[in-house]
Amino acid sequence: MSFLHDAGHVLEPYIRHFGLPALFVIVYLEALGAPVPGESALVVSSLLAANGEFSVWALVAVVWAAAVLGDSTGYAIGRFGSRPLLLKYGWLVKLTPKRLAHIEELFKRHGPLIVVGARFVVVLRQLNGIVAGSMSMAWPRFLAANALGGALWALIWGLGPYLVGDWFGLKHR
Repeated sequence: MSFLHDAGHVLEPYIRHFGLPALFVIVYLEALGAPVPGESALVVSSLLAANGEFSVWALVAVVWAAAVLGDSTGYAIGRFGSRPLLLKYGWLVKLTPKRLAHIEELFKRHGPLIVVGARFVVVLRQLNGIVAGSMSMAWPRFLAANALGGALWALIWGLGPYLVGDWFGLKHR
């Protein structure tokens, strides 16, 4: 809880001042692959919504849109840019052609499940779209999984703190 408390103190003034547009930018950048605290910003924003700063449903909609657009941008980067880089420099991170083929096969068989699940894992959330694009996952399958994963993530982390923040003494007074 200490990390969440510390992150909240850093993020809260920005989100309080700039509102949901600031949250959109933070979540978009995280979904695109930048190392920014999207999930922490979402929790802080949910608690602010619980205190009447803005509508929790507007928050969920903004977060869902930012997550889907950020991952989709990452997908485009992966699809049209990183494949040649993986083939040329993959050996630097021990990504052999055999391992690359294995990962591609996983995405062919379980791509939607990987995309939805990755939304809930810290580093995977940032790399989700780029990896799916690099692995040539079909765009319609990616988009559907991305939209579902983004919706689940926005609802769980947007509504969760909003509904139970009082139990943990997290709501601001």
